[in-house]
Amino acid sequence: MSMVKNAIGREVPTEIDGKKVVPFKGIGKHKPTGRKVGPPIPSGADYTGSKVLKDLDEAIDRLNIKDGMTISFHHHLRNGDYLVNMVMEKLAARGLKNLILAPSALFPVHEPLVDLIKRGVVEQIQGSMNGPVGRLCTEGGLKKTAVLRSHGGRYRAIQDGDLHIDVAFIAAPTADPHGNANGVHGPSACGPLGFALADSLYADKVVVVTDNMVPFPTYPWSIEGGNVDYVVPIEKLGDPTQIVSGTTRITTDPTRLKIAAYAAQLVRDSGLMEEPGFSFQAGAGGMSLAFIQYVAEYMREKKVVADFVRGGSTQTLVNMLEEGLTKFILDGQSFDLAGVRSLRDNWNHIETNPFVSYNYHTKGCFAPLVKASVLGGTEIDLNFNVNVNTHSDGYLLHGIGGFQDSADAYMTIITVPLYRKKNPIIVDRVHTVTAPGDVIDAVVTDAGIAINPKRQDLLDRLKGTDLPLVSIEELHEKAIAITGKPEKPKTKDRVVAVIEWRDGTIIDAVRELDVD
Repeated sequence: MSMVKNAIGREVPTEIDGKKVVPFKGIGKHKPTGRKVGPPIPSGADYTGSKVLKDLDEAIDRLNIKDGMTISFHHHLRNGDYLVNMVMEKLAARGLKNLILAPSALFPVHEPLVDLIKRGVVEQIQGSMNGPVGRLCTEGGLKKTAVLRSHGGRYRAIQDGDLHIDVAFIAAPTADPHGNANGVHGPSACGPLGFALADSLYADKVVVVTDNMVPFPTYPWSIEGGNVDYVVPIEKLGDPTQIVSGTTRITTDPTRLKIAAYAAQLVRDSGLMEEPGFSFQAGAGGMSLAFIQYVAEYMREKKVVADFVRGGSTQTLVNMLEEGLTKFILDGQSFDLAGVRSLRDNWNHIETNPFVSYNYHTKGCFAPLVKASVLGGTEIDLNFNVNVNTHSDGYLLHGIGGFQDSADAYMTIITVPLYRKKNPIIVDRVHTVTAPGDVIDAVVTDAGIAINPKRQDLLDRLKGTDLPLVSIEELHEKAIAITGKPEKPKTKDRVVAVIEWRDGTIIDAVRELDVD
């Protein structure tokens, strides 16, 4: 495999399984050419009968799936998803081999895929991996190099033609016989279905699978029936109680509360809160939820109403909306059932998709309109590069999600403890770069806050604050003084996965771990 150094000094391949790729050039440096791709043009004459099939087996019979084809799924049901395992087992039972799996994300519930990979049913994954499948990939278990993309990067790859989908299976909590579908009604209601939008628009064949068939027309329709080939009813699509991300409970840990409080004060003291267009994004973990509560209290004190807040939606964000602290929630996925309920019932809780929110190859998405984005990470280095994919031991256990896209905010804040167990979080060099330091503006820890020196405008905004501002080097030294210098994971030369930047260039490569 031919390797070159990219713009941030990482050695990455120039070719992946026979296909040329472009090394990361720097923020805003890669400009696309050509035109968007499209699926085959269908004829309404072929869709005059019913689209509703008896079961998944009949659908697979009609789809004419062959070895090596690319099959896609969305992940809005998260760890409660039943469909991926169900479909892939049926494809395996038919003797299919070397399939490419293109999910928007995988979760621990998809551990049965490990056996299918070992049996040769799946040879490559183009999509984020969480847990067991990522562990297998790190140990060299996939035949071909995995490709990890952000939510916006996945949409971009599909529309640009980098990821061609032969068959998309779309889990739809509610659908009508024409194929119109949404995620806010039905026993498996999970909220938005936006991660499946690109699949419905660009895949050669599209199958909507539902456990809640209703008469035409269902509304709202996140997926439009005019893009759907078949509709398949099944008994149970998934367990919506498992859509929770991590804890979805506000942390009670004093260290994490301290970090959340620092981050909220950083937003307040920067002055962003009192400027026109104030908005923010935060996740669903316990520390992020605490941050939201602290920010909400500052907003009450200052009588500030946010123009919008960005979901993943949670009960905490819904409380803000219903209290009147924000005009809108712009929601890409629901992280709890309160978010599902609010999306269904509140007119100003708006479903979004990666095209309008995160896609870099558009005429502008709204990611840079967010004023403050609060994100986590597994490691941050002295150049402010952030790793969210691999752990300190080198295992690939997390996807990218919306991390890269959310880092396009005016102020991107990484909230992390100084160390976890015996591992420093501020390191000299991260094992894997998910996002370059050029898009990271502040690192907030329990031992202080480091502002990226390139953001002199933020430093000027923070003059007079009583926040503990320190350098990233000081944070690193404090971490090492507690944990000692960590051992770096031992790796082989083989690249088992690549991390794409949201513009389609390769920002880093994950190498097979040497576990002998």
